[in-house]
Parts: sequence; structure tokens; C-alpha cells
Amino acid sequence: MSKTADKTADKLTETVESPSFDPGKATDQLRAVAEKGVEQSKEALAKFQSGTEDAQKALESTAETAKSAGNELSLKVIAALRVNAEADFSHLETLVRAKSLSEIFELQTAFLRKRVEMGVEQAKEFQALTTKAATDVSRPVKDAFEKALKDLKVA
Repeated sequence: MSKTADKTADKLTETVESPSFDPGKATDQLRAVAEKGVEQSKEALAKFQSGTEDAQKALESTAETAKSAGNELSLKVIAALRVNAEADFSHLETLVRAKSLSEIFELQTAFLRKRVEMGVEQAKEFQALTTKAATDVSRPVKDAFEKALKDLKVA
């Protein structure tokens, strides 16, 4: 080769070669990056496991609360049915003892007024009970969701 070609080749070799590259350091750097990745993966897995455990607890609590609220509502319905049946039978006994048609109309009017008042009162009780039940049932899930959002904001 000619001298010009040799000089061009030398210049090309100098620009391509990186005198600061040390394979030993590169291996250490790759190892450090890999270890950091593994550590971050372990932290993410721990957070995920904690989140799933919290969600499981919230669902169990929700199911237990729903069962309790359902039982309470069922007992309230049974009590209302019992009160209504007793009122109906009492009214029938009173009607049987009536002495005139005008007395029957008067008893019937009073009974219907009382039954409407009872119905309104029972509806208010059921509404209050179901509102409380809905709040109680949703609270564990709401709390778990808020905690998860808070944890995400921290991370």
C-alpha cells in the first residue's frame, strides 16, 4: 500500500477505536443494572402482593357486611309482614263486630288511613336501612381503592 493509504487507515483506526472502553467495567455496569432491575421487580411484586391481599380482605369484609345487612333487612321485612298481618286480622275482627254499614265504612276508612301511614313509615325504615347497608357494604372496597391510589401517588 502507499503511504497515503496507510495514513488514512491509521486515522480511521484511531477514530474507530475507543481508548476508554474497558470490558471489565462494562460487565460490572451490566451486572449493576441487572441487579437494580431484579430489585425493582421484587419491590413491584411485593407491592402487587400487598395490593392483592388488601383487595382480598376488602372483598371478604364486603361479603360479610353484605350478609349481615341482608340478614338485618330480612328480619325487618319479616317484622313488617307480621305487624301488617296482625293489623289486618285485628281489622277483620273489628269489622265482624260492626253493628251497621256506616260503622263498617268508618272502620274501613280509619283502617286504610292507618295502613297508609304504616306503609309510609315502613318505607322510611327500609330506605334508611338499605342506605346504611349500601354505605357499609361499599366502605371496605372504597377504603382499599383509596389506599391503592395513595400508594400509587407515593410510588
